[in-house]
Amino acid sequence: MVTILPDMNLEEMLEVTKIYSILGLNSTEEPIITTRPFRNPHHTVTQISLVGGGKYPRPGEVSLANYGILFLDELPEFNKSSLESLRGPLEDRKISISRLNTTITYPCKFMLIASMNPCKCGYYGSKEKKCSCTSEQIKKYINRVSGPLLDRIDIHIEVNPIKYSQIETKQKIETSKDIKIRVNRARKIQIERYKKINIFSNSELTPQLIEKFCTITNSGKKILEIAIDKLGLSMRAYHKILKVARTIADLEASEKIEEKHLAEAIQYRSLDRKYWQK
Repeated sequence: MVTILPDMNLEEMLEVTKIYSILGLNSTEEPIITTRPFRNPHHTVTQISLVGGGKYPRPGEVSLANYGILFLDELPEFNKSSLESLRGPLEDRKISISRLNTTITYPCKFMLIASMNPCKCGYYGSKEKKCSCTSEQIKKYINRVSGPLLDRIDIHIEVNPIKYSQIETKQKIETSKDIKIRVNRARKIQIERYKKINIFSNSELTPQLIEKFCTITNSGKKILEIAIDKLGLSMRAYHKILKVARTIADLEASEKIEEKHLAEAIQYRSLDRKYWQK
């Protein structure tokens, strides 16, 4: 992900540099941060270290990941209250820390990437090896990640174990360099589209702006209606599907959101129904 993120503009560089300068994390070799941050805190991280705070309010990992990536490996192993504290920053894209005589607000426009096993042993749902966990253990493990937090994650991908034949394949794959060209092109499309409303990307669209910029065909509306009714998705998930579909269309340089873009975006909302509603 780090290798395919769009290039930072000057405004983003300066904002990230200001946050890092508060903690004295700027280096003399690179006084201005020009690459997107990648933060990978351990699951033992405290809530204050994650979202910010302390006696003298300091930015946390969510702000240090501003305009970059916050990667949480083994998501259920994190303290549940720490995970729940991410719900506000993911929604508001800023974090406010209040003390007796002051309130400090730090930006946190980060991309959250999280990974987890479906159970303690890691084999629940696997076709290759039998899971050794009980149904109660599986439910307890999965429920460490709450539905409201999962609902705020745009894309859910299930990654199955690969076979040796797949590792040894001679099939040519797309390089990060090639992907980044498409990503930068899509970002330019979005910057041009939103230049009059002072936002940079589809992820920043409000429900009102989604209605304006994510128009879909009647056939697309039928697909969405079926998905919403069948999967029981929330209004937040509905908006996220439209924003993801808008991004998929931009990556293909398509002005309109087509049925195939919606169908792909809907496929990325299946895991919460597969595991969390059992």
